[in-house]
Amino acid sequence: MKVYLLHKDRDFDLKEKLPWNEEALVQDLELNTLFKAMAGQDEFIQQVVKQVLLRAVQADPGEVIYRQEILRDCLNNKTVVREMYSVAVETIDKEKKNYWGIFSKYPDSILYRSVEVLELYIQMLHKLRTIADEQSDRFSSPGFTRLFQMLKTELNDAYFETLKKYQAELRFQNGYLMSARLGKGNKGTGYVLRKLNMPRLVWWKRLIKNYILPNWDGEQSWFRRVVDRDTSAYTFYISSRDEGGVRALRDLRDQGINLVANSLAQSDDHILSFFQALRAELAFFMGCLALHEQLTPMDAPVVFPGIEQGAGHSHVFTGLYDVCLSLTMKKKIVGNDMAATNKSLAIITGANQGGKSTFLRSMGLSKLMMQSGMFVPATSFRATLCDSLITHFRREEDSGMKSGKLDEELDRMDKIIDRLTPQAMILFNESFAATNEREGSEIARQIVTALLDHNICVFFVTHLYEFASGFYRRKLDNAIFLKAERQSDGKRSFRLAEGEPLQTSYGGDLYREVFAEQPSIQIHEK
Repeated sequence: MKVYLLHKDRDFDLKEKLPWNEEALVQDLELNTLFKAMAGQDEFIQQVVKQVLLRAVQADPGEVIYRQEILRDCLNNKTVVREMYSVAVETIDKEKKNYWGIFSKYPDSILYRSVEVLELYIQMLHKLRTIADEQSDRFSSPGFTRLFQMLKTELNDAYFETLKKYQAELRFQNGYLMSARLGKGNKGTGYVLRKLNMPRLVWWKRLIKNYILPNWDGEQSWFRRVVDRDTSAYTFYISSRDEGGVRALRDLRDQGINLVANSLAQSDDHILSFFQALRAELAFFMGCLALHEQLTPMDAPVVFPGIEQGAGHSHVFTGLYDVCLSLTMKKKIVGNDMAATNKSLAIITGANQGGKSTFLRSMGLSKLMMQSGMFVPATSFRATLCDSLITHFRREEDSGMKSGKLDEELDRMDKIIDRLTPQAMILFNESFAATNEREGSEIARQIVTALLDHNICVFFVTHLYEFASGFYRRKLDNAIFLKAERQSDGKRSFRLAEGEPLQTSYGGDLYREVFAEQPSIQIHEK
């Protein structure tokens, strides 16, 4: 049985290796805020969400649409999805509690535990089958349709009847029937457990002989003589004090049931793996539901993005905002619009604390959310997919650094270049500003030019005017230039607009805000 809710044709592997730049993505995009919002205190959901989002850069358009349709079903049927997830979690938890015999070397202990666990699985599988029977008509996505159809087909009434029959037989309430051969040294070999198919008359006669006659008065009664005519088998009894005999008998029994015990344990493991896969794949959608329920009361918009096809890079959206900032502030924040069709370069300049870095994070977050099959924080959104997402953000001064900040930035850039893919997207945040204007601009220019020549999508937040204006003067068809707005009174609107790069970042506004009580200080903008 396969779940196939995160992939159309394969299982989700929770242990698959994360991207090489996992730590940088989490730090620069503040992803822990998103993970916590989606998972709450559930560490398992957080683990799954992290895996899916960080590996989303490997998605293809068909898979993104496949997950979007499943997530739409989840949003329309929250109670049903949570019930299915609860069944999976309950099954796994109860299986763990039934630990008796799991580490035993004795086949009878393994068999006993396996039969007990099988009874649990029968109950839980029946719950899933009931959900499929009663709720499948409310789902329309190919993923859920396939899953429910599989549950109805494979978990039919005949299947449950067969499981219950085997469960009863494997308790061996009527004893064990085994066959064996004599091997070398007259030692037993070839032990085989046989199906105990005892005729009803023989069963009653043995019941009377073993349990009634011992308490029957009269050794030569006609009843005993009739019953004692059954000589189809020889019987011997082991004294309760004969510990060696008891051990020998147990060893004989274990050799007979060893194969059955192992087979049943493997069957249980197969059913358990289904519940584990169901829990893991539903965990991602549980996280999406939790995030949606936190954003809705804030009136923070979300939308399922459209996918642009083609070899170029396109990003067309309205109202895009930083979902992590919104979750932190617990309110709706200002969104931005952009229409960049077939644009490989976006350079963002303008006022300090005007929302440039926030916009850059919103781009990275929306890209990961989109490619994982989620909704994105915007009122409308269409974009091309990338096959890797990379961040190169400015780092704070570190006393443990063995070289200067510029050397550290160039070293990180060198590692990025070695791992670039054809359809990559790189987000630069005030990179190469640890030196003078001229040198930093030249470094940035050469790097960005080389990236554009290889069709890499670049978003670059910078205060390097020479770098930004140089690209602006080239009037490239595949470039767009945004600047953070500043109102006439110096206040920030936190919105970006297309326009020529500004030579000033209006740092004086921040200085005046901090030193407002010192009117004698005069600030002259460059």
